[in-house]
Amino acid sequence: MPILSTASRPLALAGLLGLALAAPAHADGVAPGDTLLTIPAEGKISAAPDMATVSAGVVTTGASAAAAMADNAAAMARTFAALQAAGVADRDIQTSSLNLSPQFAPNPDNAPPRITGYRASNTVTVQLREIAKVGAAVDALVKAGANEINGPDFALSAPDATVDAARVQAIATARARAALYAQAAGLHVARILSITEDGGEVARPMPMVFMAVRKEATRVAAGSLDMTAHVTVTFELAP
Repeated sequence: MPILSTASRPLALAGLLGLALAAPAHADGVAPGDTLLTIPAEGKISAAPDMATVSAGVVTTGASAAAAMADNAAAMARTFAALQAAGVADRDIQTSSLNLSPQFAPNPDNAPPRITGYRASNTVTVQLREIAKVGAAVDALVKAGANEINGPDFALSAPDATVDAARVQAIATARARAALYAQAAGLHVARILSITEDGGEVARPMPMVFMAVRKEATRVAAGSLDMTAHVTVTFELAP
């Protein structure tokens, strides 16, 4: 909510001669009795994402740890080859998780559980810089042997310009509201005393992935991203 206030008046200091000392103006030029107005405002700009992040992994099981890992390595080799064939650069592929763990089965009579095999998993995080190819890349990963897919998480490769546009919009909104309040109070906006940015955010769309049906390609709807900027602006109002 906007906050309308007057600058605090310093106490007059009476000397031995009974003289009151005049209170000086503040360092920012605000004098006692000046009217200040503080307004929070938001700017929001929507933009179409131009990149996506997908998590792809392979989970395998085997009677021994070596067998589980060998099968996993073979499937991951095919997965990496599929990504390279899809034009994904090495810098856009990063291993995010590698795990090998025993699988247990309960024994009767409260005996310790016995190991029945091993489970191996390997997951990579992939940055896809062409939105139109996300669905095809997912299909290629599954065909190569990936059996765990998460995402996509959409983003802007260069968000600064969009965020700056949201900042400009937030300031314009604050100025318009200040002018409205000033007019209603019979005053005008003299100047801006301070601007504080309160931290923006990205409202991400819920990813929509349409999986293959009857050998159709996977379709992905990217939607749009809302980039927001939040500011708090203090104005000085004058007659």
